[in-house]
Amino acid sequence: MTAINIGISEENRLAIAEGLKHLLADSYTLYLQTHNFHWNVTGPQFRELHLMFEEHYTELAIAVDDIAERIRTLGVIAPGTYKAFAQLSSIEEVDDIPAAGAMVDILTQGHEVVVRTARQVLKAAQDADDESTAALVSDRMRIHEKTAWMLRATRA
Repeated sequence: MTAINIGISEENRLAIAEGLKHLLADSYTLYLQTHNFHWNVTGPQFRELHLMFEEHYTELAIAVDDIAERIRTLGVIAPGTYKAFAQLSSIEEVDDIPAAGAMVDILTQGHEVVVRTARQVLKAAQDADDESTAALVSDRMRIHEKTAWMLRATRA
């Protein structure tokens, strides 16, 4: 393969890609949790939450592809196994099926974790003048912040 010369040093490309791997793992773990909760939610808010969770996991499915493709653009292999995601993710897996309100709380916290991970990647991208990664990560932050707000609003 030919060398990558996109105006970002190899050191910075590798550091940014490493941060994006964590963002990918967090996003994929959140995707799985959201999909699981979509399938298994019950209670008086069933329809509302079932549909909301579907919107969220559908959006996350597109996001993980975008993040993985950015990692590849930077010349690094994107992680793609449960084992890799478990090692890289900051989001705790849930072994049981919590009540609907607890699902909302868990997903809210998950979106906030993704925002915090994204902030770290954003800083690395900005420091390296990597506007493409910065734009992607900034968009992800905005979406996760809004989603966390919407989830919190269901608990008010």
